[in-house]
Formats: sequence, C-alpha cells, structure tokens
Amino acid sequence: MTRIIDTQEFRTEVENTSEITVVDFFATWCGPCKMLAPVFDELGNDIDKAKFLKVDIDKSLELARRFQVTTVPTVIVFKDGEEAERLVGFIPKQKLEDMVNAHI
Repeated sequence: MTRIIDTQEFRTEVENTSEITVVDFFATWCGPCKMLAPVFDELGNDIDKAKFLKVDIDKSLELARRFQVTTVPTVIVFKDGEEAERLVGFIPKQKLEDMVNAHI
C-alpha cells in the first residue's frame, strides 16, 4: 500500500534520495483520483525497484504550487530527487507501469 506524505516527509522521501520515486498528487474530492488509487496501489506492490507515495494537494498546497500541479491526478516520477517525467489525469495501469519501468 502506498503512503500519503506531507511537505516535510517529501524532502526526505523524494528529494534527498537516489531511489526512483513515483508521486501521485491527488485530492480526496477528485473522481479520477479515486479511479487511479487502486491502480497506483497495485503497482506500488508490484514494482519493488521504485517507491510509490501520494501527496494530498489540499493538505500540501506548497508542494502542489511548487510543482505546478493544477490538475489532479498528476503523477510525477522522480529520479535522484529531480522530476523525470509526469502524466496528468487518469492513467491506465500498463501506461503507468511502462512510464515507471522506463526510469528503473
């Protein structure tokens, strides 16, 4: 299962690590976010070479602004703490899996 992190944890879990980290910027009121959640969780369990985390944009507005997340869901792959790729909107499992695997 993926974990929801806040701004402080983001620094440690995403920016200050060399691991591939996949972050789902979401909102609890967002329909497509609810559709993506089980897909994201499943891939988080299936792919052990990447870390899967979630950021609630309403609780971490600073992060949403910093990464210019204006539409949710927005999934960003971070490599060595830097943004490597992003997709916006609902993402089918295979497309998300392919995106993550391209950075492993």
